[in-house]
Amino acid sequence: MSAAHRFRSEFLRTFVERGAYYDCSAPEDLDALFGKERVTAYIGFDCTAPSLHVGSLVQLMTLRRLQQAGHRPILLMGGGTTKAGDPSGKDETRLLLTPEKIEDNKNAIVAGVRHLLKFGDGPTDAILVDNAEWLDKLEYIPFLREVGKHFSVNRMMTMESVKLRLEREQPLSFLEFNYSIMQAYDFVELYKRYGCRLQSSGSDQWGNVVSGIDLGRRMENVQLFGLTTPLITTASGAKMGKTVAGAVWLNADQVSPYDYWQFWRNTEDKDVGRFLKLFTDLPVAEIARLAALQGAELNEAKKILATEATAILHGRDAADAAAETSRKAFEEGVGAAAGLPTFEIARDKLGAGMAVTALAHAAGLTTSAGDARRQIEGGGLRLNDKPVSDVKAVVTEQDLNDGVLKLSVGKKKHILIKVV
Repeated sequence: MSAAHRFRSEFLRTFVERGAYYDCSAPEDLDALFGKERVTAYIGFDCTAPSLHVGSLVQLMTLRRLQQAGHRPILLMGGGTTKAGDPSGKDETRLLLTPEKIEDNKNAIVAGVRHLLKFGDGPTDAILVDNAEWLDKLEYIPFLREVGKHFSVNRMMTMESVKLRLEREQPLSFLEFNYSIMQAYDFVELYKRYGCRLQSSGSDQWGNVVSGIDLGRRMENVQLFGLTTPLITTASGAKMGKTVAGAVWLNADQVSPYDYWQFWRNTEDKDVGRFLKLFTDLPVAEIARLAALQGAELNEAKKILATEATAILHGRDAADAAAETSRKAFEEGVGAAAGLPTFEIARDKLGAGMAVTALAHAAGLTTSAGDARRQIEGGGLRLNDKPVSDVKAVVTEQDLNDGVLKLSVGKKKHILIKVV
């Protein structure tokens, strides 16, 4: 990290200041490059699901910071590499997706993250690229002769993603073994097409990034660069973006703006300052002031974090609406919070009465009916803002208010049950 403190370029100094810097290749040369020209840089995302999750947000914010500093980001979608499957961090071969499913996932991912960057034809506007454009057209023997000759199997066997599989005696397909060659080739192809000199990634992808840098030197006699970010965990050691309920997806149809806002609102006290720097555009001086707050005042900083992070992803209107919904829920009672997540249930289910524990589980408010019982026993489950004291309580149509009732667990989890 010592070199990081000597950076002169605006982008790299900001990157370090906001806690996003982990390592880079040839730091002095990269700093000089940022200081003398507009740098084109890319980050790649495979299309294995119809949405990215919060764990990808540090990378997306890297592209955003690049653009804010006057450089040009490339959002590379792995329509081609997804067909092979990245073995990194996986104990087994990924399920191969159909080309149609990969395309659907790609379009959904892009729709979910477009707010973060400005796309267009300007000198700093982001470029959207799919590596299927070149990988799908490769001919096997010519590719092996032109690109494969630059890769040592001995070296590939030492890469972390390969080594772990072999040490655990878990299968590694020849298709996956080729993934690092494809990723390295992406870097060279983006250099040839767009003058791209920098690839950024999480620190776990360092081996693949270095392969691309080496291939660029061998094939094009050009110095390419790599810049990595740390793998983010919470203060309690949990993986970023993972909750008891599952992954925190970035697409609004997977996780609503309100639930996304609540995720950030529930940030651990020790993480508030760090997450404000990583995941918002607030000035560092303002972040320092907010992070220094104590006790109940720190909750205001968490609300600001939630609103600013949600605005970057979903837009300011959606963020303000989520904040207002939360305020009404906690300050005016949940009946006023029409923007809460909803769960629909058939009217006949309530005809003879439905156990409140079963309803809480069905609506996703608790992990099981047993969890709901434990919440009741601990005084944590409420129906229409009133504590439920009987584990055998049932919900009937009499509990409805204009066709709606509300269930809550603790102070932060609420859902409206609508009868249809």
